Amino acid sequence: MKFYYLALLFCLSPIVQVKATTPKSVTCTRTEYREEYIPGSKSNPGYVNSYEVEVVIPCVGQSKAERIDDNDFSEGSFIGGILGAGIALSSSRGKDRFWAVPAGGTAGALIGCQLDGG
Repeated sequence: MKFYYLALLFCLSPIVQVKATTPKSVTCTRTEYREEYIPGSKSNPGYVNSYEVEVVIPCVGQSKAERIDDNDFSEGSFIGGILGAGIALSSSRGKDRFWAVPAGGTAGALIGCQLDGG
């Protein structure tokens, strides 16, 4: 009977996962050549000033290695494993618990992974 309360405690307890992520920002730039005409007068002739400027442009044609896969299914897998193990624990008896709890946890983790987008 104590196992049922333990399984119920695991199933109903809030699960919080703290995850530290560092966003990867990619900026693409190109160098543009520019000229500026400085007008002159009769006594002081005009001239052309030339310089180069770094311009931010949209990144196009990123390779597959640069693309980030942010599909994270760890929360669903963890919650599904706990729920599956809890259900297997509450529905099995005696010696069956030794194989039912790990099997239920594994099946629950796989189902939770799929439901969370994995």
